[in-house]
Amino acid sequence: MKQQLLLAAIALCVSSPVFAQAKSTKPPASASARDQLGMTCAQILELTSVDWVSQFNAKAKDAASPEQKTIRALAAYGKCYDARTDRLAASLAKSGAAPLMGARGNFRDLQQALDAFTSKALAATDPPADAVKTAYAQLYEKQFRYEFFQSYEKPPAKSPATATKGAPAAAASKQAPKSGSAASSATANATAPASEPNAPGEKNPVTMTKNHFGELLNMVPEDKRHELHAAFGDIVGRSQISEAMRLEIYRYAIFLLEPPSATPFSPPPF
Repeated sequence: MKQQLLLAAIALCVSSPVFAQAKSTKPPASASARDQLGMTCAQILELTSVDWVSQFNAKAKDAASPEQKTIRALAAYGKCYDARTDRLAASLAKSGAAPLMGARGNFRDLQQALDAFTSKALAATDPPADAVKTAYAQLYEKQFRYEFFQSYEKPPAKSPATATKGAPAAAASKQAPKSGSAASSATANATAPASEPNAPGEKNPVTMTKNHFGELLNMVPEDKRHELHAAFGDIVGRSQISEAMRLEIYRYAIFLLEPPSATPFSPPPF
């Protein structure tokens, strides 16, 4: 009996460190989590995609090439962007303000048309788009889904007193840069040609954008040009698209067709 107790005690002493070690061992972080560099999605989305890529390339300590790091950085940014869109969609569903089935179906068709045009446009450029340009395009396209749900989000109601008190701050905010997607959009479009929103003729931003898209389309070989024109018509010909989104789609198309050497007319908006 004493011998059995002694053997049991020895076994417990031997197994205890192993058990403790196994219990304290944490599963390794996934590659996508590591690529957030210890930052939350909220912190990442406070940066523009360009600033995030720059920071990622500087801080990611591995042997990957700059191109591979850029692609990973864009994937991490896109994952956070999608997560924010998913939260907004879930919040709208919970509050009963979500888009109805018909609207969701229309937008799903729009996404499919965008995907079809994107693949054709990236392949039509000479040389065809590389992996980095393709990754940027995939990120850029995410704005349309976010803005679709955002259009159903009701702004918080303000009392007259609150609105009056907030007036000076609102005026000041027009001069100070904002953080987040609004700041990103302003920063990213800083290289776009100057234009006057309500100007007639060629200075009108809509006219400028459409004209530039036409110029880029004419640079595409004729056999591909007709195919691209038809694919683009499937997008902008939809009656349910707002004029603001239609203009954004034109800018997105320009981004896809621009040669790598060109100064971006309309870089990614975040």
